[in-house]
Amino acid sequence: MPISTRPISLALPFLLTITLSGCSVMRSYDDELKQTIDLVGKGQIDQALTHHEANNTGGDFDLLYYLEKGELLRLKSQYKDSAGAWLLADQKVNEWENEAKVRAGAILENVGAVVLNDKTRRYDGHDYEKVMLSTRLALDHLSAGDWNAARTEIKKTHEREAIIAEINAKDTEALEQESKEKGITTTFKDLNGYPVETLNSAEVTTLKNGYQSAFSHYLAGFVYEALNEQGLASPGYRQAIELQPNIKILEDGLATLESRPSLRKPTETDVLFVVESGAAPALSSITIPVPVIVSNLGVIPISFPVLHSDPSHTLQPSTIGIDGKDTLPLAGVTSLDTMSKRALRDDMPGIIVRGILRAAAKTMSQKALMDQGGGVAIAGIALNIANVITESADERTWRTLPATISIGRVTLPSGKHDIAIGSSKQSIDIQGSHAIVVTRLLGNQVYWSQPAFGPQMPVYTAPSAIQAIENTDSPAITGPNKKAPSKSKKKKASKPAQQAKG
Repeated sequence: MPISTRPISLALPFLLTITLSGCSVMRSYDDELKQTIDLVGKGQIDQALTHHEANNTGGDFDLLYYLEKGELLRLKSQYKDSAGAWLLADQKVNEWENEAKVRAGAILENVGAVVLNDKTRRYDGHDYEKVMLSTRLALDHLSAGDWNAARTEIKKTHEREAIIAEINAKDTEALEQESKEKGITTTFKDLNGYPVETLNSAEVTTLKNGYQSAFSHYLAGFVYEALNEQGLASPGYRQAIELQPNIKILEDGLATLESRPSLRKPTETDVLFVVESGAAPALSSITIPVPVIVSNLGVIPISFPVLHSDPSHTLQPSTIGIDGKDTLPLAGVTSLDTMSKRALRDDMPGIIVRGILRAAAKTMSQKALMDQGGGVAIAGIALNIANVITESADERTWRTLPATISIGRVTLPSGKHDIAIGSSKQSIDIQGSHAIVVTRLLGNQVYWSQPAFGPQMPVYTAPSAIQAIENTDSPAITGPNKKAPSKSKKKKASKPAQQAKG
C-alpha cells in the first residue's frame, strides 16, 4: 500500500539515546507478571508483592503498578490497602477521562509510538480495565462492609462506560480519516502469520463491545436491591441480560426482583457467591512482514501484540457445596479472557496504522543515511540495528485480573455455613439482609474471603425533588443502611487452600 508521506530524517544520536535510556522501550511486562502469577498460584502472596515492588522502582508509578498491587492486596484480604492502591489508579484513569473529554480524537497523538514503539505511550489502561477497576473497588468496599461506598463505585461504572463509548467514537472517526489520508487499508486479517482466529471467534465477535461486563451490571443490580432501590436495580439486571442473554441467574435477577423481599424472612440472607478463576491473558510481541511501499521498499517487519490465555482459564467450577449437602449451580457470566480479545480486536486498526507509520519513518530515515554513503552509511547500518532492537509490541495489560467470573445466588439462614468448592472448604459467617462471598481460584490455590455483615433490612426514604436533582447520592437514599456494630470487625483474613478439581 502506498504511504503518502514525506521522508523523515531522524538524528541517529537522538534515537540511540532514547533507545538506550528508555527502560519502558525494552521492558518485558509479560516476563515480570508471569513470575508474579506463578507465586500467587503457589499461595506465596507476600513474595508476589515483593517481586512486584522490585520490578517497580523510582517512585513515579504508572497505572499498572497500582492495578496489580490492589489485586494482590485484595487476595490477602487487606481491603483498605487494596482500595487505597486502586483509588490511586482511579486518579490516573480520571486524568485520562478529563483529557479525553476535551480532545477530538487523538489515537495517533504520541510521536514516540511512531518513532520507537507503542511501549513509549503512557499506559492509560484498556477500556475493560478502566471499567473493571470500578467494579473491583466496589467489591473491596462490599468485603469491608461499606455498601454505600460500593454504590458510589457502581454509579461511577455507568459514567465511565458512557465516556469510553464517546471517546471510542471520536477515535474511530479520527483513525479512519488518518488511514484515508495515508492510504492505509491493512486490517489484522491481512497480517500473514498473525493468529487471526484468536480475535475472530464467535464468542469474541458476538460481544457487544470490549468493556461492558454482565457481572458488573448484575453486581450493580444486587447492590441497589440490597439498598432497597429497586428502581435502579432493574436497569442493572436488564443490562446484564442484554450483555449475556439466556443465562437463568441473570434472568431471575430481574424476573423475581419485586417478589424476593416478601419471600425472604428477617432471619435469612440473600447471598451472592462470586467465584473468580484463573488469570487474565498475557500479551506477547510477534513480528510480521507487512507490504508497505516506501521509496521502492516493499516489505517492512512490524511488531503486533498477541494474546495468550491462561491455561487454567476454562477450569471454572460448576457448583458450590453448602453445609455438606446442598449444591448451588454456578453460571459463568463474564469472561475477561474473551473481553480482552474483543478489546484487542477493536484496538488493532490503531495499532496497525501506528506500526505502518513507524516502519515508514524508520525505513526512510535509514535510507536517507545510506544514500549519503561513506561514514554516514555506517550510521545508517547502526540506525537499522537500533530499529530492530526497538521494534516491539506493547505487552502491558492487567494480568492479575481473573480470566472468568461465575456467580450463584441463594437465600440462606443467617449464621455460619460450611462452603465447599471441590475439596476446598471454608466456614463462612453470613449476616444481614444481603451478603457477597468472593472466592478466587488461581494455580493450585483457593482464596476465600469472609463477608462483612450486609445491610440490615434497609428502609428506603424518598429524597425531595431538589435532592433528587442536585445529588443522586443523597444521604436520604444511602443513610438508613446500617452495618452491624462491633461484629463487622471480626471477619477473618482469607487463607489460601489447596484447590480441588472443579
